[in-house]
Amino acid sequence: MQRPEQANAGQAIARHAGAGQAKPTGLAGRRILITRSADRARPLAALLSGLGAEPLVLPLIDFEKAQDQAAIGAGLDRLSAGGFDWLVISSVTTVRVLVEKAAERGVSLPDLLSAGTKVATIGTSSRRVLETLGLAVDLVPSGAQSAEGLVEVWEAAPSRVFLPQADIAAPGLRKGLAAKGADVTTVVAYHTVDYPAREEFRLRAEVPAAVVNSGGDTPPVLDPAEARKAFDAGTVDAVVAASPSAARRLAAILPTLGRSRFIAIGGPTAAEASRLGITVAATAQEPTPDGIVAALESVFANEGNPQ
Repeated sequence: MQRPEQANAGQAIARHAGAGQAKPTGLAGRRILITRSADRARPLAALLSGLGAEPLVLPLIDFEKAQDQAAIGAGLDRLSAGGFDWLVISSVTTVRVLVEKAAERGVSLPDLLSAGTKVATIGTSSRRVLETLGLAVDLVPSGAQSAEGLVEVWEAAPSRVFLPQADIAAPGLRKGLAAKGADVTTVVAYHTVDYPAREEFRLRAEVPAAVVNSGGDTPPVLDPAEARKAFDAGTVDAVVAASPSAARRLAAILPTLGRSRFIAIGGPTAAEASRLGITVAATAQEPTPDGIVAALESVFANEGNPQ
């Protein structure tokens, strides 16, 4: 019997392939480097493989527990006591932190919230994870899946907001919500570090495999030296970066991308890459495998398949 995640991957491939392959995507034979850990890269890798591309993985960043555990603990105590009207979640990594903190307290993720507390997130990936874990999502942007997109659909009204986020999170979400009347309490939920994280500080909780790790085999994983060799040889057609921190790390370990095209996931990643002197070939408007493939197709569709 086919698992749901395999069916989802197959449906995505069918959407892109089209009837009878009448409209080639230009991805066949392309080697695409995904700058994520192997587990998080798997959904995109499965879709790329189904379209004839060869996905590779180069983990660049990882995540560690917040150094100030007292601060996030106090925020969660207040959340459970009904001290916030909204919990705003800006990444799947934040979900992992909350799942871990709930487990430490001997409860499930929904039990961290008091009755009446609403949940907002910035994208469909986080929403699917939260709903799979039993937590209803009350607000998610229908347009741009970003901090700016959430601020745009946020109703201007007084509210108490709890915003756990990365130590390097840009201030735009906090400031945007505050500008609409929210009393925003931010707390560092995790630290973004170079891959790999220190074993004693590594986040242990995992989100549902059917949501994030769906379908396909694990693609080949490169280390920085192997990646440099591949780029120098001109054998990587495109590199996909999911965050500004990934763009910074990529620039640090790869002085040049050679003939490879840089594909950014979202405007902030594209802006940071440009600041670093990296030419952005395309920007995925949605942080999903479909959105990333659409960006790749926009680059390669008219070039023909590589020899």
